[in-house]
Amino acid sequence: MASTASKSAVSVPSGANFVLDATDRAIVRLLSAEGRMPNNALAEAVGIAPSTCLGRVRALVDHGVIRGFHADVDPASVGLGIQVLIAVRLQADARANIGTFARDISRLPGVMNVFFLGGADDFIIHAAASDTDALRDFVAEHLSRRPDVANTVTNLIFEHTHSSAFVQ
Repeated sequence: MASTASKSAVSVPSGANFVLDATDRAIVRLLSAEGRMPNNALAEAVGIAPSTCLGRVRALVDHGVIRGFHADVDPASVGLGIQVLIAVRLQADARANIGTFARDISRLPGVMNVFFLGGADDFIIHAAASDTDALRDFVAEHLSRRPDVANTVTNLIFEHTHSSAFVQ
């Protein structure tokens, strides 16, 4: 059994605490790197029985530690070769509509992520477009023309390196 020093409490949506031990952290680390890892290989890698491993993975999902399993699609392979991060600052009187803005923007084609921020900007939008014309149209039509948007700054992403090393 792991010592309490190697455990940490994680807040979950229900408000309860779920304690991760070293085995849970290893499972999360491995699945972060390879979400399609078969249960028997995962169990072997962390040194537990496959049935125990399956139960732990289900508990991690049930408690919101693992939020889901998905395909990580390369945007360029589906015709969206340009990725950008767009900083958005809302008008001062539009702050009451932050939730609506985030929901509306997240539903637009090409939007990959929407981050609500504390700081000078209100949002960062991670989006992909087929070319610079499509990107210009996206910013002009869906952001700059909105009366609640005060300012946008678009930053082109040259390269993105995904890291699964955040779990220790």
